[in-house]
Amino acid sequence: MFGKLKSMFGGGGISIPAPVAGEAVALSEVSDPTFAQGILGQGCAIKPTVGRVVAPVDATVSMMFETGHAVSLDTSDGVELLIHVGLDTVMLKGAHYTPHCATGDKVKAGDLLMEFDIDAIRAAGYDTITPVVVCNADDFSNVSFKTGSVEAMGDLLTLKK
Repeated sequence: MFGKLKSMFGGGGISIPAPVAGEAVALSEVSDPTFAQGILGQGCAIKPTVGRVVAPVDATVSMMFETGHAVSLDTSDGVELLIHVGLDTVMLKGAHYTPHCATGDKVKAGDLLMEFDIDAIRAAGYDTITPVVVCNADDFSNVSFKTGSVEAMGDLLTLKK
């Protein structure tokens, strides 16, 4: 009860942990203008150090891309989250990606969503930076993020209604 009241009146907010370990940076540091200019939404990006993406929160997989390079999640808090591993990696047609979920799946925080081979993707000439974007950021008064080293399931995004 008090948690709901607190969130209604600006306290706390919604936490979205990091879906992958690495270094969190501002979206403006992503070389793709679609992400850098916030066209898809607000958030941050992670330069991954591990090729595993986990569900940061309990959610429904609204779309697991056929190529396995990206996944979008709908949370019970109303957050529409896109996790996009790498830039232009759709061109790899699924090579070096192993999805572990499908569109429509219900996932729990910490569930493995996909694995990817960082070295093979880089060797193919692609950047593995991973934007983590709140696609419906306009539904929130503020989207803030942590920068620097992050662990999977560690602090990353905070959203305020």
